[in-house]
Amino acid sequence: MIQIKNIERLSVDEINHELNNGAKFVIFQYCISILIMTFKRSSDIYFIKSGESTVKYSIGFSIITFILGWWGIPWGPIYTIGSLYRNISGGKDITQEVLASLNPNVIEE
Repeated sequence: MIQIKNIERLSVDEINHELNNGAKFVIFQYCISILIMTFKRSSDIYFIKSGESTVKYSIGFSIITFILGWWGIPWGPIYTIGSLYRNISGGKDITQEVLASLNPNVIEE
């Protein structure tokens, strides 16, 4: 089950206020390889407040990927580079998907 991290002790109003100020929901990638098998996975969802750096959340996933991701042929190096790039660039912003899943009655145009 995927959890949303970093929203502990925040009320719905506080989360909405942060979102209006530029906060976002983000996931990070990591990659682990074992010879001919490579696994690319996503982290739990992280709530990143406006102006907050994603580095403290992505660094662990990047280290795991950097050490364990390269060793699968052929996808290890490909997934490792992609995962590291995604994490270094701030992760994947999934704010719209999270908000849509919380309120499925909203119709996007």
